[in-house]
Amino acid sequence: MQTQELLIRLRDQDRMAQKWLYEHYSPLMFSVCRRYLKRREDAEEALISGFFKVFSQIDAFTEAGSFEGWIRRIMVNECLMMLRKTQPLDFPGDGREIPDQPDGFNIESEMSAKEILEVLDQLPPGYRTVFNLYVLEGFKHVEIAEMLGISINTSKSQLILAKEKLRSLLKRFEV
Repeated sequence: MQTQELLIRLRDQDRMAQKWLYEHYSPLMFSVCRRYLKRREDAEEALISGFFKVFSQIDAFTEAGSFEGWIRRIMVNECLMMLRKTQPLDFPGDGREIPDQPDGFNIESEMSAKEILEVLDQLPPGYRTVFNLYVLEGFKHVEIAEMLGISINTSKSQLILAKEKLRSLLKRFEV
């Protein structure tokens, strides 16, 4: 279905268009939610709540960016709200001096999506949240700090600590 036609039908609250959108995007958006939330049930709740917002606030989509990106941002915000409700985002190492480092970080391994989720689940919530927002979603530290109500340096330190922890966790996957 073309995006323009889909948007028209969604704005008219066409149930078939809503069903198509959900079926088309829910697997991808569930994986986004799952990266932030350890418990499958929490990720499912964020997904459902996120799609409710997509359907009820479809008029807020201005078509300035991609439709998928708009949906993804709603899902990320739902996950962040759920994290705030269910567990305090602890930011260990806050105040640590941040060295200037290149931001290039990638995971090069023969890992399955399940194994990657298992490794991410081992990160403390603060590390995992900042890592996801910066590395996987592409937000800048200024945006992350604003979204989470933390300082830019805390965002940077959490990313550095997350990378260090991931490196140690990933050693078991090295050949």
